[in-house]
Amino acid sequence: MSFYSRLSRAFEGAPKLPLSPRSRYAIISDCHRGKGDSNDNFLKNQNLYFTALNHYYAQGFTYIELGDGDELWENRRMGQIIEIHSNVFWLLSLFHRQNRLYMVYGNHDMAKKKKSYGKAFCSSYFCTDTQSYQPLFPHVTFHEGIILESAREDYRLYLTHGHQADIMNSTFWKLTRFLVRYFWKPLEHFGVLDPTSAAKNYTCKDRIERRLSDYAQSQRMPLIVGHTHRPHLDPAAPYYMNAGSCVHPSCITCLEIEKGKITLVKWTLSVKKDRTLYVAREILSESILNPLFPGP
Repeated sequence: MSFYSRLSRAFEGAPKLPLSPRSRYAIISDCHRGKGDSNDNFLKNQNLYFTALNHYYAQGFTYIELGDGDELWENRRMGQIIEIHSNVFWLLSLFHRQNRLYMVYGNHDMAKKKKSYGKAFCSSYFCTDTQSYQPLFPHVTFHEGIILESAREDYRLYLTHGHQADIMNSTFWKLTRFLVRYFWKPLEHFGVLDPTSAAKNYTCKDRIERRLSDYAQSQRMPLIVGHTHRPHLDPAAPYYMNAGSCVHPSCITCLEIEKGKITLVKWTLSVKKDRTLYVAREILSESILNPLFPGP
């Protein structure tokens, strides 16, 4: 099966969410939440992520996690990840209660593809404040793709993780998971980068991004992905967009949809003139979604 077919299949039966000038979506990809050890790449940016998530919750955004939210290649137990990052999952559960949470699975959390996974591992969590189990994501469904669609059905945005463009991370993902878990993970302690990773191998990254961009342009499908960790939003090339990741060295990036615009933003730690630290939101790029949506 070609990557064209794999990408098209991701949107077969995909849920359709409303898209209008009043829509507010925050799209974040590749958190790679781990279990708090030296391999947990999310750990260094967890405060930036929590601050951004708080902002989006308070401002009424719907949160879409675009795959690889949890690092289930290097870690076997979802419960350990939830326990370590319980504050994050508590906040995500608030989105879920208000029907403002949608989750896409990627290659590193492909285990969520099984319909039984959410019920078995994500229905509840142990709250340390109450010392009891509390609802987490009851009845959650993890999707391969999501479509944002205007009321007249004449404009759509297609959201998926993007691993479908890479055969080793889609068709042969179990083999790649085995290599990461038992071979590349130990070597990471010595600074050896995984050559199969689209995020760490620039040759692989460039090839996958070309495929995703070619697919989006040839199918005339505005496509939002993650996977490569490289954020991208170019008003001159509107068909391919990338939310980036939460594991950059000193920032997280994401895409916002609001008032008929899509905006690529960066959340980072900054310093005021009085030398106090704060979390800053910086706009990197923005574009009008469609002439149908000129603004509020």
